[in-house]
Amino acid sequence: MTEPKPPVAARRPHSFAAHGVTIDDPWAWLKDPGYPDVTDKDVLAYLDEENAYFEAVMTPLQPLVDTLYKEMKGRIKEDESTVPQKDGDWLYWSDFEEGGEYRRWWRRPVAGSEAQLLLDEPALAEGHDYFRLGAFAPSNDGRLLAYAIDDSGAERFTIHVKDLKTGELLPDTIPGMLSEIVWTADDTGFLYGLANDQWRTDNARLHRLGTPIEDDVELYREADEGYRVGVGETSNRRWLVISTGDHVTSEVRLIPATDPLAPQILVAPRQTGREYDVDEHDGTLFIHTNDIDPQFRLCTAPIASPGTWTELIAPDPDFYMTGVDCFRDFFVVEGRRDGLDRLAIHRYETPTTPETIDFPEASYTAGFGDNPEYDQTVLRLGYESMVTPGTVYDYDTASRALTTLKVQEIPSGYDGDKYRTERLHVTARDGTKVPVSIVYPADFPRDGSRPLFLYAYGAYGYAIPPGFSTGRLSLLDRGFAYAIAHIRGGDDLGQQWYLDGKLDKRENTFNDFVDVARALIADGWTSEGRIATAGRSAGGELMGAIVNSDPELWGAVIADVPFVDVLNTMMDASLPLTPGEWPEWGNPIEDAAAFARIRGYDPYSNVGAHAYPPMFVSGGLNDPRVTYWEPAKWVAKLRATKTDTNVLVLKTNMGAGHGGKSGRFESLREGAEEHAFVLWQLGLGDN
Repeated sequence: MTEPKPPVAARRPHSFAAHGVTIDDPWAWLKDPGYPDVTDKDVLAYLDEENAYFEAVMTPLQPLVDTLYKEMKGRIKEDESTVPQKDGDWLYWSDFEEGGEYRRWWRRPVAGSEAQLLLDEPALAEGHDYFRLGAFAPSNDGRLLAYAIDDSGAERFTIHVKDLKTGELLPDTIPGMLSEIVWTADDTGFLYGLANDQWRTDNARLHRLGTPIEDDVELYREADEGYRVGVGETSNRRWLVISTGDHVTSEVRLIPATDPLAPQILVAPRQTGREYDVDEHDGTLFIHTNDIDPQFRLCTAPIASPGTWTELIAPDPDFYMTGVDCFRDFFVVEGRRDGLDRLAIHRYETPTTPETIDFPEASYTAGFGDNPEYDQTVLRLGYESMVTPGTVYDYDTASRALTTLKVQEIPSGYDGDKYRTERLHVTARDGTKVPVSIVYPADFPRDGSRPLFLYAYGAYGYAIPPGFSTGRLSLLDRGFAYAIAHIRGGDDLGQQWYLDGKLDKRENTFNDFVDVARALIADGWTSEGRIATAGRSAGGELMGAIVNSDPELWGAVIADVPFVDVLNTMMDASLPLTPGEWPEWGNPIEDAAAFARIRGYDPYSNVGAHAYPPMFVSGGLNDPRVTYWEPAKWVAKLRATKTDTNVLVLKTNMGAGHGGKSGRFESLREGAEEHAFVLWQLGLGDN
């Protein structure tokens, strides 16, 4: 049988100059000049050729893909249902029908009666290749439901309003939304935000039901193109919240929920590098902020003098405070100690004496769940670990007792005793201790003979929790260990951990990942070339960096919607995300040092004439976050430059965006494809 031949993208002369340096980019033509409309015939033809090559390469693996998909699907309870939660006079929940791709949303009266179907996602998704529900907001009186849907993957949502008594849609339809939806106290209108032409939410608007969209009131407009505007409400729903900020700075305004046109209260004017968020209890603002320490602290202020902050809970060098929410009789604090979640209840009368909720495992993730009512004495929370399926608890704040409401059901069966999990610490090249969460079969030999899957993200202060995954079991049951490297760039160990992996310290992220891999090899968890690895978006940038720097370590690499054309993207201020990304990566347009730094690690710029590992790359034609041409250009350059014959495939979802295909089973099949690729390349394709 003839081996399929990969496409060859044409080279077309293109260059630009900045800071005295000329950059050649012969694959720049893959960016359609009409973007976000992609109609260029040459571009579409190349993407189609790559997709055809992908299908040809993957066709022999289809039996394995089918096997993995069957396994993964067998671990999912098809008629899954969430635990009902009370909000006012109603209990709300969602479920899947057997075989259903999308959720249905329900409620029933607390007093007892028949269940009412609020929203039928399968019906809304019918006829669309992609479907995603965004905001879902019942009105305060329970009469109306405002919701938003995206049916292309472009993340521009359309708001609809449904009368839950009659089942009819109101004429209020608002396209182009990109925000939450928050009702006013009297339910005559709601707050929302529109995406502008650059896919940036720079506004907060008030829509009154029954009035033309053109008459909506713009409550706030942000002038800084790097900032994004969001809307919300305080826990007691007395105040509407308009927040604006970028990755390092925030600013909050409050409006009475009873009078959204009243003068707004600016809590504190923006100061570069200061982040804060706000809740309110009995006339006092509770302000969670990093103003004096990256571990954050909690301050209070009278609402009449919102800028007068008094420290309530001081920063703790060993505790990273990630969030604070107020309830009638207490407030709750979430955070992490040594990278592990900690939950605590604080009474208003003794605010500095917390009641902690303790968990037994050495590595886990836990957090407060959906707790919509302000007057609440029983809190919903979730817990899982790499060996413990997701568990939903109610925590009684009076008795301090945990009641198990639900444990994730795995229909095909699950025996936790077959697996072990540990929390390791690896010393990076600069002496920093990097945590690693690892799960492995109970009989796993530490002799270097087994494969290992290594995952990380490492950007935007986003921590990867050591949680449970049913898809991961297909690898564990084939002899893999699976590790999560909690590398710098995330905030796993606090905000300083994040700061130590961004801007001029960005290379710490890549070095940490490589150093973790080498340490796991040295400790017998695996061997060189037996590591499979994956990253998505900014995690895909990580994949691009480590295949340039240490290609020999990896046996298979998955790069989903990878942010690999960093320099070109950060040089293009017209792109949707670029101005807001400069605090994360630097501004190479104005800053020569940032230009040189990004150019030094940018995966696309640094593709070299050497061997690369087998690679599976994906993109989304409608992706507004990592534009489709980033993976396309990267693959084209790799094909033209690398010296090996290892397989390299590019799959572009032509009707989806950043998250890949929608629907729980469609996305599951994509996971099965990636696992099959890994098993094939590590010589386990017959398993």
